[in-house]
Amino acid sequence: MTPLFGDIIGQERAVEILGRAVVAAHARDGSQSMVQSWLFTGPPGSGRSHVALAFAAALLCDADGCGDCHSCHLANRGSHPDLEVIRTEGLSLKIDEVREIIARASWEPSSSCFRVVVIEDAERLTESAANALLKAIEEPGVRTIWLLCSPTVEDVLPTIRSRCRQIPLVTPSTAAVAALLVREESASDEIAKFAARASQGHIGRARFLVKEPESRARRDEVIKLALQLSDVAGAMAGAARLMEIAGLEATSEASDRDEVEREELAAALGAGGSGKGTPSGSSKALKDLEKEQKSRITRATRDSIDRALLDIATAYRDILTIQIGASDSRELINEHLRNEIETRAADSSSEGVMQRWEEIMATRRKLKFNVAPLLALEALLLKVRF
Repeated sequence: MTPLFGDIIGQERAVEILGRAVVAAHARDGSQSMVQSWLFTGPPGSGRSHVALAFAAALLCDADGCGDCHSCHLANRGSHPDLEVIRTEGLSLKIDEVREIIARASWEPSSSCFRVVVIEDAERLTESAANALLKAIEEPGVRTIWLLCSPTVEDVLPTIRSRCRQIPLVTPSTAAVAALLVREESASDEIAKFAARASQGHIGRARFLVKEPESRARRDEVIKLALQLSDVAGAMAGAARLMEIAGLEATSEASDRDEVEREELAAALGAGGSGKGTPSGSSKALKDLEKEQKSRITRATRDSIDRALLDIATAYRDILTIQIGASDSRELINEHLRNEIETRAADSSSEGVMQRWEEIMATRRKLKFNVAPLLALEALLLKVRF
């Protein structure tokens, strides 16, 4: 197996396909194992970006992804001259950004056989951006490789996915994620198992839960809030609290980075230097940075709300597990909250719990569109009261 694929867990079939593709790409024998456009799909936490980046690094390595050479080290750090990684931290990836990507993708490789472009959030392409990208994928440069990542194939244009080789990924098992956390994060067995269960196989989320005790406390607060809802006033207050928690998580993740970006821009514009006035265009640059940071906070807040809704859904799953009598043979996701969950399981029907779960999923879908988050949460919590 290609060494760079060694830390990919639970994706044996995908690793096998990608390993053959790397060998074929470097052999240049015209094998059908290698194509120029790939689409990696899978649920959140399945490691779409991680797998795509490992594949990119292996393609750029002359030794089929040895993991030790200069090229592999550069790719792993994200500083390889022939690797473009596109991460959109806003709500969408617009056509102007895509045109810049396409222009750079057409450059000749500087030190490797290929020029590889990884788009981590292909589902966030606007319609015009997706159409522009389609033209580049239809007629790629001789040495250009496109790697797109998306939750499902339906999230990208049919014309784009029909021109890509699809690599479906699966959610890693709880045991595999827990073992990874113990090995790489030095987590205790108890914390690793909890994080693996709570994250539902989402490796990034599991790492965050291990590293941040505050996030574990906020998660418990969200679940208890949902289990204790009983009246209208509680539902309205609960929605406001969920928004507050989401805002706290979003700003805590972004505040340090925002400050560094402002300082770097100020230094680039000559802050603290001597001379007359400020550079031309500095006001526009500051406004553009503020706009980008605001968009990033908006997306981070929506992502935090989505995680909170998924956490509540795990509690409903646990209630159903108890109601159908499967809790003796299967550990609850929220085992540490068993008393609260058993109480709700005893005084609610399975049909009612399923209806609440469906409302959670419906609200998640609504939030993908331009729906006011607070209003959506208020409507949801009014419906899922016990």
